[in-house]
Amino acid sequence: MSADYDILVIGGGIQGAGCAQAAAAAGYSVAVLEKYDRPGLGTSCKSSKLIHGGLRYLETAQIKLVHECLSERSLLLRNAPHLVTLESFYIPVYKSSIRKPWMIWIGLALYALLSGKGFNKIPKEKWDGLDGLKTEDLLAVYQYHDGQTDDQHLTESVMRSAQQLGAEFISSAELISAQCSAGLCKAVYQQGDEQKQILAKIIINAAGPWANLVLQRITPKPPPADMDLVLGTHIVVPGSLEQGMYYMESPQDRRAVFVLSRPDGIMIGTTETAFHGSPDQVDPPESDIEYLIEVYNHYFQNLICRSDVKRAFAGLRVLPTGGDAFSRSREIMIHTDAINPQVFTVYGGKLTAYRATGERVIKLVKHLLPKREQQADVKCLRLP
Repeated sequence: MSADYDILVIGGGIQGAGCAQAAAAAGYSVAVLEKYDRPGLGTSCKSSKLIHGGLRYLETAQIKLVHECLSERSLLLRNAPHLVTLESFYIPVYKSSIRKPWMIWIGLALYALLSGKGFNKIPKEKWDGLDGLKTEDLLAVYQYHDGQTDDQHLTESVMRSAQQLGAEFISSAELISAQCSAGLCKAVYQQGDEQKQILAKIIINAAGPWANLVLQRITPKPPPADMDLVLGTHIVVPGSLEQGMYYMESPQDRRAVFVLSRPDGIMIGTTETAFHGSPDQVDPPESDIEYLIEVYNHYFQNLICRSDVKRAFAGLRVLPTGGDAFSRSREIMIHTDAINPQVFTVYGGKLTAYRATGERVIKLVKHLLPKREQQADVKCLRLP
């Protein structure tokens, strides 16, 4: 029995789209199963909408990750200028801030060294023009630049790029089961009222928060990695930011929280709350909403209340088990096991680094696949 495809990707979020694009560019035949009717509707559309290096990851010495993300940011600014823009970000530092001005300066200097983009200190006489930022006990304000996007549109664009290279996107399709043996995986999926079958040489499980649930449907069943689901909430309130975006230190727990300008208002996020429910039922907790309101009101003069929240949404991150969520590694993890070496599971990962993740996955799986002729270099591909 011959395979329909070299690779079957489970999950059409940003990581699945990146894997499909990299696979198709490398010349492999690839199909993507996505349970929703469009790419990126599961959890990829519920991010902070940032294309960034992750300035805060320097605190935990994740320099390799920051460098990779900043390199990917540069590629996206070149290859998708209609989707990714470079914006001004401000970091206010107060007497009560744990991160003192000299610490912020060192972090920004390293960030600038890695990115090639400079930063500056805002003169005190300009503080009153910073979108109503409170200036009492304010010690310094730093300005740097990072990228912003529409995460769902970006995911759709990457998937369209994969399709232009020959990948097949199968929507509204949920994996029921998969049986792997002798270099072939037979997957059964539900699409509408029909059960259909697809044959592939390997499976890339890029189902995000659903990844371990997908593994339970595969035989032989690969053991899951030790991962936690962490919920991140954002809220949107009326208004706009004229000067740029803001990177704040939460007064409650000293985490990083962004205050961002979006087409539908001001977006504030995110939180990091342990999640133990079903990934199909994710709602923003009231405690998270109140937390974000408190952060905003701590820093801005135009106070908001619960009734000002136009919209709240929450998504799930997949992080390594153990420790405080804020300090855990954001590095991608690609998991496989001798029990079923034809199945590769992608855990975690950053929106910004989807392309690098896709290339890394394809390098890992190609020893199981026939040699193909490369079609394109994804570093140079303009996104549609």
